[in-house]
Amino acid sequence: MITSKTNTKIKQVMQWQAKARERKSAGIFLAEGFKMYEEAPEESVREVYVSEAVVEKARSQPAVWDKLCRTGYEIVAGDIFCRMSDTQAPQGILCVVRRPEYSLNQLLQARKPLLMVLENLQDPGNLGTIVRTGEGAGITGVIMNKGTVDIYNPKTIRATMGSVYRVPFVYEDDLRETVKRLRHPFLCCASWGRKKL
Repeated sequence: MITSKTNTKIKQVMQWQAKARERKSAGIFLAEGFKMYEEAPEESVREVYVSEAVVEKARSQPAVWDKLCRTGYEIVAGDIFCRMSDTQAPQGILCVVRRPEYSLNQLLQARKPLLMVLENLQDPGNLGTIVRTGEGAGITGVIMNKGTVDIYNPKTIRATMGSVYRVPFVYEDDLRETVKRLRHPFLCCASWGRKKL
């Protein structure tokens, strides 16, 4: 069991919580809570941390416990887990998840693309809620400009309630130009088909 705040893994998770650049460099994001862990693609889960206080709760949930046995996990003392967590009342489970990679071309290859376009959205919780609502409405992808908040912000991840695992997304340098091309599907497909995005 991890009981020290100076443990290398604990310090790394705390750094990932605080710095988007560190998360991006490592190619990961953090997901907290039982629902987010259960829905995380198993092949993408790199590390799992469980608070000492909720181990028995995890054991009592067969689906969660079976998955924990497959992915592996580290037990963490309660006070240390609180330091790792981004929430005021943590559920006691946190996982490090490998970031998926998407391209605009992939979004356009959906059978019937229904894309949401977001520009300069700044509130992480709002972004997560919008993505979650969009999934409920049937969107197949999200296009954002670079001025939009990091979708891997821990608050955004929580607000998606799992939609981040299912809704592909891209950030575009020139959103205006991207939207112009989307309005001309034949031109768009011809030009994007010649290059890898």
